[in-house]
Amino acid sequence: MTDTALIPSALQLPAAPRALVCHPATPCVLPLQIQVTLAGAGNEAGAGLLLRYELRGDMGRLRLPEPASPGPADGLWQHTCFEAFVARSGEPAYREFNFSPSGRWAAYRFSAERLRDEPAEAAQPPVVPDLHLERGTDSLTLRAWLPHHALPDSTQGQPLEIGLTAVIETTDGQLSYWALCHPNERPDFHHRGGFQPSPDLPHFLPNSAPT
Repeated sequence: MTDTALIPSALQLPAAPRALVCHPATPCVLPLQIQVTLAGAGNEAGAGLLLRYELRGDMGRLRLPEPASPGPADGLWQHTCFEAFVARSGEPAYREFNFSPSGRWAAYRFSAERLRDEPAEAAQPPVVPDLHLERGTDSLTLRAWLPHHALPDSTQGQPLEIGLTAVIETTDGQLSYWALCHPNERPDFHHRGGFQPSPDLPHFLPNSAPT
């Protein structure tokens, strides 16, 4: 985890909390509320996207991964994890980001729904988000800062479409799946029907490696 001072401030930008809802097929036994706040900044080098996940409720029965050395890891979604799916309006490609309370993360590219684009991942600089975790007696807050080169290119100024999700594990090992909305009868975070337009966020220029 990074120190909070390393995460750029976005307080001067519009940021409205968005509530996640639990999928009815995987009910959560805990009385929880999850909100996510988004903010963006400019289009110059160093700009990016700030995501703030805030969970409130019974922390005593919430199972969190053990702290680990920061770095990329697969399978984070098998335990408590916060996620973001980011696309451009009208484009089939999208990115997936996983943020674990352990301090680890994952970043994937897809050319279409669930079609992983590993060549594109290998051809680009690695994504290294800044993560900061705060835990209280009845709350958990994770902030993730993504640099703008981690986001999908915009060649014609298309706005972002974002799916905000979470996987919550309780102490008895049960998993519940949370999202802005659930278009399928079973949890499916990759379904584009679960993405929502975010026109208030900036239209970043086509990406290039940071200099």
